[in-house]
Amino acid sequence: MSELQGKEVQPPQKAEGFEYSQLKWEDWLVLIIFWALCIVVFLQFFSRYALNAAIIWTEEMARYLLIAVGFLGSAIAARKGAHIYMEAGYRFFPPIVGFILSTLVDVIKILFFGMCTYLSFKILPIMDLQRMVTLPIPLSFLYGVVCLGFVLMTLRSIQIAWVHWKKKYIPVLNDKM
Repeated sequence: MSELQGKEVQPPQKAEGFEYSQLKWEDWLVLIIFWALCIVVFLQFFSRYALNAAIIWTEEMARYLLIAVGFLGSAIAARKGAHIYMEAGYRFFPPIVGFILSTLVDVIKILFFGMCTYLSFKILPIMDLQRMVTLPIPLSFLYGVVCLGFVLMTLRSIQIAWVHWKKKYIPVLNDKM
């Protein structure tokens, strides 16, 4: 307490303003699915603990909505360049090596997401024959959302790779720490 005496307490700094115009269509889609997930989980909780009669389909639907939020949210992370990567390695190499490594990472990322897109597209007809356990909805609907997530991750990774290539991007030199 004695350390604080005589010192003026500073109010917290104002954060950067948030504007809804910054949101893309996939942000809104994930937000809607997330709120649907919240409603389903609340229904599950309320019916189980307040009414003592669980709604059967809520657990399965919550699981599938969470998968949808995860894969579509990963597309948002790809757009923002927020997927994890090893930053420390770039610090120890000359800039040209950092640029080559960054380009190589972008190419590997595009190939990986592209292969996942292809595989998830190939499994759609197979999953169309199977239904959810508690609802008469084909599982291909869920796998379609996963495929959409991979398509968006691939496209966003191509966009980011193009920007990185044009700007001669090196993560340590270009990112704010």
